[in-house]
Amino acid sequence: MAKFIIRGQKPLNGTIAVGGAKNAALKIIPSALLSEEPLNIKNLPEIEDIKRSLELFADLGGLIEGQAPNLRLSLPVLNKTNLDSKFANKLRASIMFVAPLLARAGKVSFPHPGGCVIGAGLRPIDLFLDGFAAMGAEIKFSDGQYHLSAKRLKGCDFFFTTVSVTGTESMIMAATLAEGKTTLKNCAMEPEIEYLVNHLNERGAKISGGGTSTIIIEGVDHLRGGETTIIPDRIETGTFAILAAATRSPLTITNCRPDHLEALLAIFTKLGIVMERGDDYLKIISVPKILPAYSLKTHEYPGFPTDLQSPFTVLMTQADGTSLIHETIYDRRLLFTDMLTQMGANITMCDPHRVVIQGPTPLRGRSLTSPDLRAGISMIIAAALASGTTEIDNIYQIERGYEHIEERLFALGLDIKRSE
Repeated sequence: MAKFIIRGQKPLNGTIAVGGAKNAALKIIPSALLSEEPLNIKNLPEIEDIKRSLELFADLGGLIEGQAPNLRLSLPVLNKTNLDSKFANKLRASIMFVAPLLARAGKVSFPHPGGCVIGAGLRPIDLFLDGFAAMGAEIKFSDGQYHLSAKRLKGCDFFFTTVSVTGTESMIMAATLAEGKTTLKNCAMEPEIEYLVNHLNERGAKISGGGTSTIIIEGVDHLRGGETTIIPDRIETGTFAILAAATRSPLTITNCRPDHLEALLAIFTKLGIVMERGDDYLKIISVPKILPAYSLKTHEYPGFPTDLQSPFTVLMTQADGTSLIHETIYDRRLLFTDMLTQMGANITMCDPHRVVIQGPTPLRGRSLTSPDLRAGISMIIAAALASGTTEIDNIYQIERGYEHIEERLFALGLDIKRSE
């Protein structure tokens, strides 16, 4: 199994470009199933989750032309509607293929979606099933598979009892080809959703309210193919910004959208971190000698993103004072703090959702294992801060979401190498 070997406390400097948004691309690929016509995708990140999604698309009979970051997807004739567990069990986002298949073919079978410890078998799909049932789908479960069918989905009024990004996106895609009007309430408002809505409208959908809590979809009979450029990854942008702050490094982040990170940048301003931002770049210029502690609570967009909580937790180990990190979305996401404690951090876990950090504390290199995508990249940030050498195992989890990460960070000056 491959691992990263990192020697910490090396000065970092330079420019790093942000790739296409993982959480946008994983919805655009299955959206190709909504039409018989081809879809051209640009700025597609070359990461493991995208590879798994494309494997699933190909297994359904889809044709993939070109190479990332630019691909052409097409599936003119849809003969297969079951998601093979060989692929679906590796990818939480396999759930995103369900709505397009159900909308276009009227039926779909699939196993419970897999993924990392944050996603595999632990996150329920009740919201998805409730939404499809509200649109008239018949749902059965047998032999470890969900079986959904509907001659044609019907428009409905649906209220999300829990704000869900993937639930919102799934219902949007299902409703595009449904009969009549669908009104979705208490929707997630992430930039990736607004991007998906704009993209589907360019292909002939009739959707209003993308990026707001209420989205209205007028069903159409047909969607065209088209072309799209994946928006920059705001989580990658924030991760690099936190890396710069934690290591006190002057870094310039390009090909990004700082306006998608207002929650993080507002906190940086409170902490006294000096920045310069433009429409498509962000510079971290300087960090106070004494970085004040800051307590935060994760929240759906436009609040502080859960996917940046792990890197921010590492940053707070270097802050002066006590900070409380309250993770409101995923039960298991704070478990990685045990590894920070092994490295020398002073962290007390109050319950599965809250930790208290007392800082600043020096970190020491250790042998670690990446439990999930965001904890994995946080281990890299911690290793960059630590004295000595850190080995990070199970780096597949990191490569699920960060393209050629060791090469890009090495170019900034980080002493990192990959070992097979």
